Amino acid sequence: MKYDIRYKPAFAAIFLSLSPGESITAEAGAMTSMNGQISMRTEFSGGLLSALLKKFFGGESLFVNVFTNNTQLPLEVVLTQSTIGDIACIDLRGGREICFQPGAYIAHTPGINIGVQWAGFSSFFAGEGLFKLKLSGQGRVFFGAYGGISQKQINGEFIVDSGHLVAYDPGIKMKLGLAGGLIGSMTSGEGLVNRLSGNGEIYLQSRSVGGLVGFLRPKFR
Repeated sequence: MKYDIRYKPAFAAIFLSLSPGESITAEAGAMTSMNGQISMRTEFSGGLLSALLKKFFGGESLFVNVFTNNTQLPLEVVLTQSTIGDIACIDLRGGREICFQPGAYIAHTPGINIGVQWAGFSSFFAGEGLFKLKLSGQGRVFFGAYGGISQKQINGEFIVDSGHLVAYDPGIKMKLGLAGGLIGSMTSGEGLVNRLSGNGEIYLQSRSVGGLVGFLRPKFR
């Protein structure tokens, strides 16, 4: 399967070329266009029970769409996200797993398993949700963010402002804490931050939806 992520970083979209017999599974509503000969079927995301968990605890849709090329020619399907921002691809191999924050997942190739895992109260109060999506298997996973995406390898402690963490290795631990001292945290505007610890990769988004909401709210009063 060939793919090209275009219009980065603000309005990214995934252009996929499906060879004969290939398929891609995508979040409901992710398709923007496709060749008329591509077949599409809608199904529960991993079965009814799993889909319900992902819907109510993982921030994802109840259904996914599976796009399949049943012809003898390569065909194109284009996927994107509802958020304005960048899109990236992770290639899972050799037992690697990755965790996504709610709303980040877009699509995956066959061979990927998606589950919901408890993230903890620290994650919730840091604006990242009580549950996270955990993806494993062999294949490619596409995910998106609000703003640009940056990848970083951490070893030890690393501080991330609330709402900016998009994806991370399962071994990374989260702990909610003050940005500095009590008075400094309140007067600096930083408040509570997400203190990450461990050894692994994290993916950050350059903007936060919560920050946008906070900026717009006073303007609608």
